[in-house]
Amino acid sequence: MYLTKEKKEEFFAKHGKGKNDTGSAEGQIAMFSYRISHLTEHLKQNRKDFGTQKALQTLVGKRRSLLDYLKNKDIERYRAIVKELGLRR
Repeated sequence: MYLTKEKKEEFFAKHGKGKNDTGSAEGQIAMFSYRISHLTEHLKQNRKDFGTQKALQTLVGKRRSLLDYLKNKDIERYRAIVKELGLRR
């Protein structure tokens, strides 16, 4: 499996407020971004995998919602996470 427990803890420790801070918007956005990049690579090789395509669209929507929430709540945290992850917006 590409997303192990240790990998998740690493994301939340780096982007959240602590190792077990799974609820922070920054940690969730980082996790979604990692999963989105993984699914994008999978779809480049398997163009007709429509289930994965639907899952990818769902993840992109969830990440967008979290980014919008963070933008309205605290613009500095929003700018920091976008810059750190290298997102286009």
